[in-house]
Amino acid sequence: MSATLQHNAARVGASSTPLLELERLHVTFGDTVAVNDVTLAIQRGERVALVGESGSGKSVTALSILRLLSDAHISGSIRFDGQDLLARTEREMRGLRGSDIAMIFQEPMTALNPLYTVGDQIAETIVVHDGVSANEARKRAVALLGRTGIAEPGKRVNSYPHQLSGGQRQRAMIAMALACRPRLLLADEPTTALDVTIRAQIVELLLELQRDEAEKRGMAVLLITHDLNLVRHFAQRVAVMEKGVLVESGTVEQVFESPQHPYTQRLLASRPERTVVPVLPISPVLLEARDVSVDFKTKLPGFDGWFRSGRFRAVADANISVRQGETLGIVGESGSGKSTLAMALLGLQRTAHGEIEFQGRALGSYRGAEQTTLRSNMQVVFQDPFSSLSPRQTVERIVGEGLALHRPQMTPQARRDKVMSVLREVGIDRTALYRYPHEFSGGQRQRIAIARALVLEPRILILDEPTSALDVSIQQQVLKLLAGLQQKYNLGFIFISHDLAVIGAMAHRVAVMQNGSIVESGDVEKIFATPSHPYTRKLLKAALDH
Repeated sequence: MSATLQHNAARVGASSTPLLELERLHVTFGDTVAVNDVTLAIQRGERVALVGESGSGKSVTALSILRLLSDAHISGSIRFDGQDLLARTEREMRGLRGSDIAMIFQEPMTALNPLYTVGDQIAETIVVHDGVSANEARKRAVALLGRTGIAEPGKRVNSYPHQLSGGQRQRAMIAMALACRPRLLLADEPTTALDVTIRAQIVELLLELQRDEAEKRGMAVLLITHDLNLVRHFAQRVAVMEKGVLVESGTVEQVFESPQHPYTQRLLASRPERTVVPVLPISPVLLEARDVSVDFKTKLPGFDGWFRSGRFRAVADANISVRQGETLGIVGESGSGKSTLAMALLGLQRTAHGEIEFQGRALGSYRGAEQTTLRSNMQVVFQDPFSSLSPRQTVERIVGEGLALHRPQMTPQARRDKVMSVLREVGIDRTALYRYPHEFSGGQRQRIAIARALVLEPRILILDEPTSALDVSIQQQVLKLLAGLQQKYNLGFIFISHDLAVIGAMAHRVAVMQNGSIVESGDVEKIFATPSHPYTRKLLKAALDH
């Protein structure tokens, strides 16, 4: 931390009243205790990280501060700048949300309104809380998108959430949270969907805003994350939660260098371990793409832009192959075309040209019952688990839906047994069967999505950031699970991730994408050791610095 930041933190920390005080915070959902007697204080200008496994109560704690848990019972004390938030009316809370206290939500696709452009949503926040004109608010929205690392913000300001990549949506959410320069920022996994270069940029942006605001308001940050490297580089203090209880807290140096609680020690010891088994030379090719390109229509600039359209090439002449028992990692910055290529490989995105074959046959040649079999053999785990899980179905129906469609001969009991078995494999117990997606944390929802994909025992599995929402210990568990399933069933994986440590642990080969093109590909260990392309070297350097 710079001398200036240390001085400002010390000055604002000297205030007699902390900016935020949680005292014996207790949150229950019916008979379930989510947060149990948590006591925590945050000074003005301070950066505090809250870490713990998925479901430990981190997000519930943050949502309690803003009183966004309508179906929960909250007791204890939540004081902001000396005022009891639990005693505030809903109208008073609306005045605080977004202006004095802002939040970056964990899943941007569900937090952003799909009917409005991201620019309109950011500008609305500015107009409501700052009272500026719509034109001025729009200019500030463009500037904020640019500061969060979105390319061509003047164009992206007109995009709807579904037109942005997962990482771009996350940056738009960050821009919205920072729009009114809040005094307290609750950042719930703010860099989950971001690649290492943009992650570093966002961290620097938050630090820069603190420098800008330290003399005026002293913006404090409560960072909720499973990324321990991010905690080490960003936070001043860290608090560790396990099963709703605050088990340890202290400065980052104290906790990281000499953790006292066994749970903290396990968290810090969790690292992705390489468990790759060599692929046999005779292993057949499961999936192959040759010269695949994907185009999207886009409005042309100018007065008549509403009447003419152009084309944006999201993927350009991609060539990849995946053999039985092999994992191909695909890495690159947010918006580089990774997820678009994955959708094309699944046949869910129309291609401009090129050929895609599964087991030697073109995808377009599968018809009728063959196409149904093809679907069961090619499964996907999407990046945003909440938007891909039906909110109206129980976990049993969500995970078992594929079995009901593709294995109609199974009895209801056999189907339930299979669902329970695969849920156990991903770390979800049987009590989840009758619950709905909104009752789970982000990491738990991701594990449910993985179970849904695995239940059919597919030949090839496309994993789009499958561990991005998972804490380090559960991430390690899921990676071991995937590696074990691959070895047991000889599965082929296409593993899309911005986490190079995960790719290094899981992949046999890697393809590096930049601006829609594969700029380098080959053996993962060789490329990570001696990258030839400048962009690959940039990615690896950012990962090491982070």
